[in-house]
Amino acid sequence: MPELPEVETVKRTLTELVIGKTIAGITVKWANIIKEPADALEFETLLMNQTIQSIRRRGKFLLFEFDDIVMVSHLRMEGRYGLYQKEEPLPPHTHVIFHFTDGEELRYQDVRKFGTMHLFPKGSEEKVLPLAQLGVEPFSEQFTSELLMNAFQKTNRKIKVALLDQKTVVGLGNIYVDEALFRARIHPERLAHSLSEEEMAVLHKAIVSTLEEAVEMGGSSIKSYVNGQGEMGMFQQKLDVYGRKNEPCRQCGTDILKTVVGGRGTHFCPNCQL
Repeated sequence: MPELPEVETVKRTLTELVIGKTIAGITVKWANIIKEPADALEFETLLMNQTIQSIRRRGKFLLFEFDDIVMVSHLRMEGRYGLYQKEEPLPPHTHVIFHFTDGEELRYQDVRKFGTMHLFPKGSEEKVLPLAQLGVEPFSEQFTSELLMNAFQKTNRKIKVALLDQKTVVGLGNIYVDEALFRARIHPERLAHSLSEEEMAVLHKAIVSTLEEAVEMGGSSIKSYVNGQGEMGMFQQKLDVYGRKNEPCRQCGTDILKTVVGGRGTHFCPNCQL
C-alpha cells in the first residue's frame, strides 16, 4: 500500500499535470470504487464542469479540490493515476476516466480494485469519514515526541502496531514503520508504553527523517508503485531492513529477520534493535 512518501509524490506530480483542467465527463467502469455518492451517475453529475483548483494530501489520502467539491481518493494496494491523450489505448485495469475539456484524460488504474473515491462539499471533507479520525501529520508542528509519549503511555500494544494506527500520526505504513524503528534502534515488538522519553524522542526524529528522505527520493517502488508521471521511486535502494530478510544488517552484519507483528510482515535486526 502506498504510504505518505508515495502519496506525497503522486500529489506533487499530479499537481504539475492537472491543475486548471475542467471535467467534461467521467466514465466509471468499476462502480465499487465510488463510495460517496453511491451512484456513479450522481458522481459524474456532481463533478461535471468542475475545475481542479489544487491537490492536497491528508495522510495516505489524495484530496482533489474542485470549485466547490472535494474528491477524497485512496489508492489502497495498487491504485495509480496517469494523464493520457484521449486517443491513447486504454491501459489494463483502468476503472475510472476523468475526461477533460482540453482532450486529455486522467485515468485511474487499479489491479485489485481496492481504491476508493468519495465526494464531499468543500470544507466538510475532514469532518466525516474517512478523514475525520485521522491523527496529526508527521511534518506538522503538532507532531512531537511528547504527543507520541502521551498517546502510547497507556496502551498495551506493541510499538509497531501503535505506529500503524492512523489515529495518532498519519502516513506511516509497513515499510516506513520498520525503517524508522531500525533507525531508532527499537525492537518492533516492544510495548509502546515501555519506551522512555529519550527513546521516544529518538523515534520521533527517526520517523521524520525517514519520511523526509523517502519523499526526496520519490518514495519506494515496492511491487507496482509509480508516481503520476509513471516514474518509479528510488528510496527502496536505501531500505535498511524492509524486504531484506536474511541479508546482513548494514550496521552490524547480523542477518535481518522477518516476523509477524499485528498481522503484518515485519523486518528488524535482532542485534541493533532492542
